[in-house]
Amino acid sequence: MPRHVPVALEDVDLSDIDGFADLRGFSQLDTLRAEDPVHWNREDAPNKGFWAITKYDDIWTVDRDPETFTSEKFVNIEEVDDDLMDFRRSLLETDGTRHAALRRLVQREFTPRNLMKNYEAFLRELTKRTVDAAFAEAADNDGQIDFVDKISADFPINVLARLLDVPQGDTAQLIAWGNELVANTDPDYAKVRFDLAESDEYRHLPFRSPTVQEVWDYGQDLKSKRIGGDGGDLVSMLANQMPADGVPLSQQDFNNYFSLLVIAGNETTRHAISNSMLGLIEQRDQLTRLKEEPALVPDAVEELLRWASPVYHFRRTATKDVELGGKQIKEGDKVVMWFGSGNRDDAMFEDPYSIDVTRKNVDHMTFGKGSPHLCLGNNLARMEIRLMFEELLPRLADIELAGDVTRVRSNFVNGIKKFPVKVTAA
Repeated sequence: MPRHVPVALEDVDLSDIDGFADLRGFSQLDTLRAEDPVHWNREDAPNKGFWAITKYDDIWTVDRDPETFTSEKFVNIEEVDDDLMDFRRSLLETDGTRHAALRRLVQREFTPRNLMKNYEAFLRELTKRTVDAAFAEAADNDGQIDFVDKISADFPINVLARLLDVPQGDTAQLIAWGNELVANTDPDYAKVRFDLAESDEYRHLPFRSPTVQEVWDYGQDLKSKRIGGDGGDLVSMLANQMPADGVPLSQQDFNNYFSLLVIAGNETTRHAISNSMLGLIEQRDQLTRLKEEPALVPDAVEELLRWASPVYHFRRTATKDVELGGKQIKEGDKVVMWFGSGNRDDAMFEDPYSIDVTRKNVDHMTFGKGSPHLCLGNNLARMEIRLMFEELLPRLADIELAGDVTRVRSNFVNGIKKFPVKVTAA
């Protein structure tokens, strides 16, 4: 079902994961923006339902106001038992001074200045190696590769390995862990499906997944070897720094922070690169424009991030009764911001389903616009995407689909699993 085929309002159900197959989620979000932009979405018991916020301005209102719409009650649609919240709580599920203190532990590493100084040359060489290896494989296979496997997954995970200072040989395991956690509703990835009753046994763990314990064990081993050292990697920073609020990281704090880094440092950038490349193949005039005018790439990254929208949503919880979009939201209600919908809002972006690599002032919501929870790695992701297209596009005489594109079964991550292409080297 193409994304432009309308869905009737009575058929909209954003909690139905299969309703997002083949980009049907965007069709549902189109309907809500047009007909019911602050929409009560029922859920099956034991969940209680949620408000779906789909217009750009309303999403921004929610995301920049943590006093009214808190993250402390968790940021995915799942309703976590009160007695499990502290055990499962990560940086994402904190607000206020604690949130600021936790961010500050690693924030300096992700400033544009530090990235330019410490990472850009390394990342450009890494990008070249990724592209070289992909073209070498294509040359041995009639020009065919899987774009996810050889390019968009290979590159970000090697960046993450550098940030964590772990062996390159561990990257395949890091990719697998990220898939199992973020794509925990996809039977191709999840050991235990989040959306099935069997996951109740693991409800005390993030993502309701036994995989997270493997990630924690791996992180604890790294930490034990770096306590007291002077390393500049992210693990050493977490192991040896005191948060600015004077409250040390507990072992569980470290566990949850580490698993968040494993996911955020891999999944989002991978899916952004994949969706961007697919969009450029589908809208070939924009691909041609970038190839002919490579100076457009740095600014075009913002448009590609808007188009890609690698994360569909994040949740907040109302701390008091409040009106939004003419609806009465009650204290304790789940309020879900659909970033993918905000990025397709035609009140903000003219012709939003078209990529325009010359679009100006692309104030997208991909990283959490104007929010205290603005993605820590947003500058790194921008750099990775820019470098990939700066290095890849000049090498391409042509690229076309060589089979069906397969998407991750999820209403959280807008991800691509399989992306067969045929490339012709320039």
